[in-house]
Amino acid sequence: MRAGWPAGLCVAAAMLLSVTVLRAAPVPESERIPVDLRRTTLVVRDIERSLPLYRDALGFKVIYDEKIGPGPDKDGKPQPASVRLVLLRANDDFIGVLGLMQRLNPTTPPPPPVFQKAQPGDTILVINVADLDTRFAKVRATPNVKIADEPERIEYPAPGGKGTIPVLFSAVWDADGNFIELNKILGTPAGQARQ
Repeated sequence: MRAGWPAGLCVAAAMLLSVTVLRAAPVPESERIPVDLRRTTLVVRDIERSLPLYRDALGFKVIYDEKIGPGPDKDGKPQPASVRLVLLRANDDFIGVLGLMQRLNPTTPPPPPVFQKAQPGDTILVINVADLDTRFAKVRATPNVKIADEPERIEYPAPGGKGTIPVLFSAVWDADGNFIELNKILGTPAGQARQ
């Protein structure tokens, strides 16, 4: 024990040093391809109902928020904006950005959201949340969010059947019925070599 440190602080420091932090990293240059998955954009009914989950509860940072129009009409007069686009980022400003797009003047009102497990043609967003243990309470309290699965430990098979990948798994639906997995990876993610 370090002289002058309370026993509890020494234990906490030792625990912090023993934790392996998983961080996203580019693949080696020799494995890179000329394609990046830049952004996923969700078409939403009302961006103001969507932002409390992504911006406030999950902590994504808004990097773009603009109303976009179709350009001038045939006489050169500006036309009103037809969409609002908000871009949010987690830890990278080029890949993995999340877009929220709202049509401002839909010709017909959108149907109500459906809260069901994803079906063919639907999308599942998978978001890694390193502090899921504590952050999920904030997600649970977010308006317009429906809980599908509370956090629980599950195990996925590792590539090639070599062990398992333990994950703290949870899932929610956002205000538009998009199915979102909020996971904390407890082992080595698929595709990452063990170090």
